[in-house]
Amino acid sequence: MLRRVAGVVALAVGLTLTALPAAAAGEVACPVDLPNCIVTVENRGSAGSTTGGTVSTGGSSGDARVCRLPYRDEVVDCYDDDWGWFSNVDSCYYRLRDPQPPANDIVWQGRHPEGAIYVVTCMDRISPGSNGGWTWLATPPNGYGAPSVTPAELAQRAVEQMALAGPAIGTTVDGGQLGLVGVPVWLWTQVTPTTWGPTTTTASVPGLAVTATAHAIQIAWDMGDGTSFVCTNPGTPYIAGEVHSPTCEHIYTWPSLNEPDEAYTVTGTTTWSVSWSGGGTSGTLTVTRTAQTSVRIGELQVLVSG
Repeated sequence: MLRRVAGVVALAVGLTLTALPAAAAGEVACPVDLPNCIVTVENRGSAGSTTGGTVSTGGSSGDARVCRLPYRDEVVDCYDDDWGWFSNVDSCYYRLRDPQPPANDIVWQGRHPEGAIYVVTCMDRISPGSNGGWTWLATPPNGYGAPSVTPAELAQRAVEQMALAGPAIGTTVDGGQLGLVGVPVWLWTQVTPTTWGPTTTTASVPGLAVTATAHAIQIAWDMGDGTSFVCTNPGTPYIAGEVHSPTCEHIYTWPSLNEPDEAYTVTGTTTWSVSWSGGGTSGTLTVTRTAQTSVRIGELQVLVSG
């Protein structure tokens, strides 16, 4: 981001205006409280249309936009909260004047309600952000309302905002309990928006919004004893009195005595399917998240006395 310079600097040293001259299309005319600036900017392109100061930007093409200052060969933000949208044609930012000046304001030059009045901030070679004023344009300038990211990139941001996690692992061998060889260990995850879903989030930038919905489709279990398998469900929390899980379980055939900390490391990897739409397009993403726990497995010793 280029550093802002407070105030508006006169564009022509020693120029004093006693009256505001007629502003042709594409000229920038300062407000009355800033009488020292008239700068001409070129208006070589348009996107959408304006009527009575209302901008219609239409749909997004989905292409990423790069904004650059040619004389510095420097990439700048395509949108600024204060300055508006950047135009690669003239290296100026454009923001729709809100509210629009009265219909009898000289800046309209009798064109009201056609077109709209924009606040222009130009990236001067010496003091970036110090040059600007008002201009009338029949149509929005180059780049106005265009998003600086693609819908797919914005979908990735939505996924980041979801804070998707691996499974909140539950087993029948929790809290230091000792499981037994040959006895099923139930496996499940707590079902929440971030551990199984569904969860929906919208990410947006000026001119573009993408809504994404994520839901888990499976958990791949690595039981630490060389066994791995997939359960296409969140599993079933333990039901007292039952031996076998109706959905997801594992039976160990060897104790964990020789494992680090005398326990098997259990790893659960959740696969998330994320569908998204926005900017006139849609798509899907696949995301994986992992969590771990440990279980201690022993052998049942049977003592026979003679």
